[in-house]
Amino acid sequence: MGKAPGHIRLPRPHLPHLRLRLPRTRRGWRRAFQLTVLASVLALLPSTWMHAVAAPRLRTVQDAPSAPVAIVFGAGLWQGKPTPYLARRLDAAIGLYERGTVRAVLVTGDNGREDYDEPDAMRAYLRAHGVPDRKIVSDYAGFDTWDSCTRAHRVFGVDRAILVSQGFHIRRALTLCGAAGIDAYGVGVTDAHDATWYYGGVREIFASGKAAAEAVLRPDPHFLGPREQGVTRALADSPGD
Repeated sequence: MGKAPGHIRLPRPHLPHLRLRLPRTRRGWRRAFQLTVLASVLALLPSTWMHAVAAPRLRTVQDAPSAPVAIVFGAGLWQGKPTPYLARRLDAAIGLYERGTVRAVLVTGDNGREDYDEPDAMRAYLRAHGVPDRKIVSDYAGFDTWDSCTRAHRVFGVDRAILVSQGFHIRRALTLCGAAGIDAYGVGVTDAHDATWYYGGVREIFASGKAAAEAVLRPDPHFLGPREQGVTRALADSPGD
């Protein structure tokens, strides 16, 4: 009977040490600089494209053209209520409604878990500031900007709208809603240039690449669902009802 084999030690593969090697020559430094510039330009291309596409469609509450509906994008909750950034978006939508620029407001945001409900918080804020409940429509599956835009068109039947968001986000919203089939103008809400504002601006640079791909590929949203008549009913409802 043969001897039982003992522990077999396999040879450990040789892994070269990964070290950052700096260029050693002037030509190497020039090459590294050129590659850095190229990478920066490529990273900024989507953002630059969106700025160019959206620029002609930026308006204020005072000069926005008439449209059936305003679309307000979610921007977070604090203790169940809209954050200051979201409240300012809602204030702009209230201004559009009071001026008669829009006849209904579609609030779109995240309700992906039971204890977090952006659309209902947005609806409550609008009601508290004089917008009739029958003129407010909630989209509970606006998990990101593309989902909000494509669902507004495909689920709620919105063809023309005024979009409301912060200035750093409104260009991306305009680009994506245009790609989704909505003839849209955008109201960019101004805010103090605090840490949140700067974070939002930097985030847009990184988000623009994903948005460019969505604008070209036009994927289905995370949740599509059946056609809803909420916007149609809100627009059909007469002021005296």
